[in-house]
Amino acid sequence: MAAPKLLPDDVWFAQLPTAYLAAAALLTDGDGRVLVVKPNYREHWALPGGVVEHGEEPHRGCEREVAEEVGLAIEARELLVCHWNGPAGARPRPFVSFVFDGGTVAPGAAITLQAEELDDHAFATPQEAAALLHPVQAPRLAAALTARSTGRAAYLID
Repeated sequence: MAAPKLLPDDVWFAQLPTAYLAAAALLTDGDGRVLVVKPNYREHWALPGGVVEHGEEPHRGCEREVAEEVGLAIEARELLVCHWNGPAGARPRPFVSFVFDGGTVAPGAAITLQAEELDDHAFATPQEAAALLHPVQAPRLAAALTARSTGRAAYLID
């Protein structure tokens, strides 16, 4: 039996499947209301966050996106949710979304919206926030809140 032909590393890596990555933060106020933002390029609201850049660690992408979008310097703490969405419609690759615990926003903290991407923000009850989110994203919020209270991260699949 002949030994299998070894591929050069660049060829082997080039043939591997890829996915898109996004990271968001669960940020709440002292009353447990959830910070949500209204992108100007989408119909639904979202948790603060966005696409992870090439080579960027997801928790660092979360911190960067929150700083860019709402002007808050946070530490992405515990991973609350990992959500895998398969290819769909015009999206040829899976989307893997992470939700990290961003903690509690201090009373009076200044929220500065990224005007190029966001039209508004709000602190909403979990029920109100879930109704504002895209139906694919709403389960992330429920899972993130549960994970925050139980200390056990959730893995969601759509």
